[in-house]
Amino acid sequence: MDATTTGALLLCRADTGAVAAPAHLLGEHVVLTPAGPGWSAVVPEGRPWRHGAAPVERVATGWATALAVGTPWPVVALWWDGDRAGYALASGFRRPVDYTWLADGTPAGEDEAMLTFAERLGLDPVLDVQDLQSLTRDDPDADARARLVGLLAVLARLGVELPPGVQPGEPSARLRAAARARPDSRTAEGHGLRDAVRAELDAVEHGRLGPWLRGPRARALAAAQLAVGLPLTAWALAGRAPRAGWACAGALLTLRGALGLAYDRLRAAGAPAPSLPHRPPGG
Repeated sequence: MDATTTGALLLCRADTGAVAAPAHLLGEHVVLTPAGPGWSAVVPEGRPWRHGAAPVERVATGWATALAVGTPWPVVALWWDGDRAGYALASGFRRPVDYTWLADGTPAGEDEAMLTFAERLGLDPVLDVQDLQSLTRDDPDADARARLVGLLAVLARLGVELPPGVQPGEPSARLRAAARARPDSRTAEGHGLRDAVRAELDAVEHGRLGPWLRGPRARALAAAQLAVGLPLTAWALAGRAPRAGWACAGALLTLRGALGLAYDRLRAAGAPAPSLPHRPPGG
């Protein structure tokens, strides 16, 4: 794999403010930028595949899952390298759905994936599905990059609009530069657990879902997140080749579950919401 031609792009059906909190746990320096009404693009640095730790497909799928678990919005990961390209759709606790094309555009996935993709995103079951199914047929004039562009054309009907220069097929460095050039972009430093905790607490206090994060329903969700997150993290870190993306997903689930239970208990006892001191710049 040539790391200079490898990249990934995550499309979240949420604004950048909502995406910023879970983005901290990806362990990457990422750029967040609006990508159409109600959509955000997450442009990662790409250290795992640049350093040979894991292939871009596995990392992108794990990151999409990490951003989507426990949230009401789906994430579409687009990825590409010198040999293949594809997408992965993650939504909640459901198994991700994915599709792959070879470099010359030859389909190498299951046709049913396109149907599931359309259903989970709420696309038109006739017109949009027809266009998606055309991407699963041989076309000598469409390479892998053209296939991703065709997929984005369908997503445009849901409001996806990538910024200039942020396009599939570009190297990660070029994507990040184009995203950073946007005046409405923001960054997530990816320092790890401390920043993620601070961001999650801020989201709890000030997010739209704040009034609904207490009570039996919230406790049940937090317990489910812990029940899935802990074994997922252990599985991802086991063996000789740790699965970085899935480890992020497991860690995020565990973090959210623990915070959810702690927040509900403290609020039920009348205590103020927990907080962390802000770290000074450069600290």
